[in-house]
Amino acid sequence: MLAHLRRSVVLIVICTVFFGFVYAFVGTGVAQVLFKHQADGSVGANGSTLIGQNWSSPKYFHGRPDDIGPYAGVGDNPLVANGKSGESAATNLGPRSKVLLANTEALLKYWHKLGVTPTPDLVTTSGSGYDPNITPLDATVQIPMVSKATGIAPSVLKSLIARETNGAQLGFLGSPYITVLQLNEALARLR
Repeated sequence: MLAHLRRSVVLIVICTVFFGFVYAFVGTGVAQVLFKHQADGSVGANGSTLIGQNWSSPKYFHGRPDDIGPYAGVGDNPLVANGKSGESAATNLGPRSKVLLANTEALLKYWHKLGVTPTPDLVTTSGSGYDPNITPLDATVQIPMVSKATGIAPSVLKSLIARETNGAQLGFLGSPYITVLQLNEALARLR
């Protein structure tokens, strides 16, 4: 019986060392070598390219609505998803929801006040509520707002959007997208 107990303890120690330390360190090492930017959180001087930022000024392109944007009081709040505080997710409001309708109408008013005819993406959150990307169309409809606020010609902003557009991953997965942080950093370099 003592031999069985000793084997069990030795196996527990070996498994703890391997799965608790070796596996974790190897995984971290592989991530640092192959995916350094993502493993480090993609944090730059102005924020992360993996998490949507707050762009409240009409001098910048805005992302999809979330809890930290300028329209946080009117749109989906992923930090209070389905009545539970602290979660990051969409609210899962259905198409017949009066709350969803009121939020969407408020977001439409917000965008119209800025002189933008929004796309559906600009008045709805993504699945996580923190999407850092928008479609080229989402950026294009914001050109009049940004042009008016910055004095930059619409044609220059169109070229900027074209330069900052990323294609579908591997050429066929998903659709073209723009990371709002990178677009606004490129916009700041224009000025």
